[in-house]
Amino acid sequence: MKVSLFITCLADVFYPEVGMDVVEVLERAGCEVDFPEEQTCCGQPAYSTGYLEDAKEAMKQMMMAFADSEYVVTPSGSCAYMFKEYPELFKGDPEWESKAKILADKTYEFSQFLVDVLKMEDVGAVFEGRATYHKSCHMTRLLGVKDAPMKLLKNVEGLELEPLPRSQDCCGFGGTFSVKMGDISSAMVDEKVEHIKETGADVLIGGDCGCLMNIGGRIKREGLPIKVMHLAEVLNKTKA
Repeated sequence: MKVSLFITCLADVFYPEVGMDVVEVLERAGCEVDFPEEQTCCGQPAYSTGYLEDAKEAMKQMMMAFADSEYVVTPSGSCAYMFKEYPELFKGDPEWESKAKILADKTYEFSQFLVDVLKMEDVGAVFEGRATYHKSCHMTRLLGVKDAPMKLLKNVEGLELEPLPRSQDCCGFGGTFSVKMGDISSAMVDEKVEHIKETGADVLIGGDCGCLMNIGGRIKREGLPIKVMHLAEVLNKTKA
């Protein structure tokens, strides 16, 4: 099975190790992974700020970059969902609407691909620690990926999972929301960190780098001994 990695801007710039972990997990699962170098931003920041026409230029570039891909997999529910929005945004434009639908139909968030396409819930991961899992808004509410991450984590040998109180609450990032509504965003992430502390977890796991960057920043500023990890990093831990 051939898979193309869509790295996303945040992972590319701030969390490149997440991309490498995704590749290694997929390769162990028997996938042949490539990386189309023509890829760029999915257009979400510009689109969310109201610059649709500017966003469409990035979207067209992404459709061309992944035109020959069999599957597109990304370590971000948020960016995966942006691809799912493309057909509606190009509605009425026959050429690009068709290309948008093709890309949307073959795009999957990382855990979604493992569980729903590869039919894998145990990837042979081993990780000792007490952890809790943050559900990102776009992945759960919009993309509809709710169970796949937990199915995978429950099969990680040595991992003790603690339920996160009010796990459905937003962490306050929301892309440009955290810039436009800074005070509200800060209050939301403060509340999220308090709930994480309640679990007694040593590790916070998530599936979107934006959320992890936001929550991790607050954890670091508070000087808390809690490690922040992307799901792919945990799943790529194996016995030596």
